[in-house]
Amino acid sequence: MFESVEEIRIFREIVHRAAKERIEPLAASIDEQGVFNRDVEALCWELGLLTLSLPPEYGGIERYRGTALCCAVEEIARCCAASALLLIIQAVGSFPIVHGARAEIRDKFLSRICNDRSLVGYLVTEPVAGSDVASIKTSARRDGDEYVLSGTKCFATNGGVASLYSVLARTSQEGGHRGLSFFLVERDRPGVSVGRTENKLGQRGSNTTEVILEEVRIPAAHLLGEEGKGFLLAMKDFDMSRPAVAAQALGIAEGAFEVMVRYARERRTFGKPISRHQLIQAIIADSGTLIEAARGLTYRAAGLYDRGERNTKIASMAKCFASDAAMKVTTDAIQVLGGYGYMKDFPLERMFRDAKLTQIFEGTNQIQRLVIAREVLNERGHK
Repeated sequence: MFESVEEIRIFREIVHRAAKERIEPLAASIDEQGVFNRDVEALCWELGLLTLSLPPEYGGIERYRGTALCCAVEEIARCCAASALLLIIQAVGSFPIVHGARAEIRDKFLSRICNDRSLVGYLVTEPVAGSDVASIKTSARRDGDEYVLSGTKCFATNGGVASLYSVLARTSQEGGHRGLSFFLVERDRPGVSVGRTENKLGQRGSNTTEVILEEVRIPAAHLLGEEGKGFLLAMKDFDMSRPAVAAQALGIAEGAFEVMVRYARERRTFGKPISRHQLIQAIIADSGTLIEAARGLTYRAAGLYDRGERNTKIASMAKCFASDAAMKVTTDAIQVLGGYGYMKDFPLERMFRDAKLTQIFEGTNQIQRLVIAREVLNERGHK
C-alpha cells in the first residue's frame, strides 16, 4: 500500500469524498453538541485512518506514513477539525507503543488496537505541567514486578473514550527531563478513573478530559522504552505529530478559504460582486498565499519524516506557520462575510474557534519559536 505518489493521490481523493459526504453534514451538530461522534469514529476505522501510523502487520502502511496521515487530517479538517483531531491523537498515543514497547507487549496491544478498534489516549499534560514537561508530578514507583502510578492528567484528548493510555510519569526525583518514563496503562485497571469532561471553545466534538491515576498497578513490562528516557521518546513523537497538526490547521484554513471565495463571488455591493473590490481581492490573495506556503512547509516536514531524516526544525516551522495562517485566514474570512460570518448559519465562526487550538496544542507557538531558534543556532555552530 502506498508505493507511489499516485497511490497517495488516490488515497487523498477517497478521504476527501468521504469527508464531504459523511462528515461535513455532521460538523455543525458535532460542534453544537460538544460530544464525541461514534459514527465518525466508525468511518475512520472503516477507511483505515486510525491505524495509518502502525506497522503494516497491524493495519498500517510501510511507506509515506507521515504524508498519508497529513493528507487524511487535512482533508477531514476542511470539513470538521474535531474529527481530524481523532486521527492525530490516535497516532500520537500509539507512537510510544510502536517505538517503545518490548516485542510481546507491542504485538499484544497493537493487535488489540487493530482488531478490537481500540482508541489510545496520550496522558502527558498536568495542571502544573504543560509546556514545562519537567514539572510533571505523576509518579511511577517500582514495586517488584510492577510499577505503581499516581497522579492527575488534564486536557487528555480521547481521555473518556480511549481504552489504552500512553502515560508519561516520573520514575525518579532526578531533576529536569531525565526522570521521566512512558508507560502503557489500560483504562480498566483498578485506580484509573475519568474526571471532568472539558467544555471547550473549539474542536468541541473531540473528547477532552481529566484522567486520574490512584495507585494504579501495571506490569513492569508495560514500561515503554528505557526508564528515564521518556522525554526523548516524546520529542520523537513531536517530529511525527507537529506536521499532522500543521495539516489540521491547513485544512481549517482551506475550508474557510473556500467559503470566503464562494461568498465573495456571490455577494454583490455597489452594483458588482464583492470579489471585484480591490480590498477584498487583497484578502483573497493574502489568504491563498498563506495556504500555499503552509502546504509547502507541512509536506516538506512530513516528507523528511517519511525518509527518516531529521525534521525537528521544519516540523516546528510547519506547525507554527500553518496554525498562525489558519488563525489569520479564518479571521479574514469572517471579515469578508461581515455580519453573516459572525453567525452560526455559516461554518466560519466554528472554523475560527477551531483554528485557535492549533496554536496551542502539541507545543504552543511560543515554544515552537524557541525550538526553531535553537535548531537554527545549532546548525550554525552556536550552542
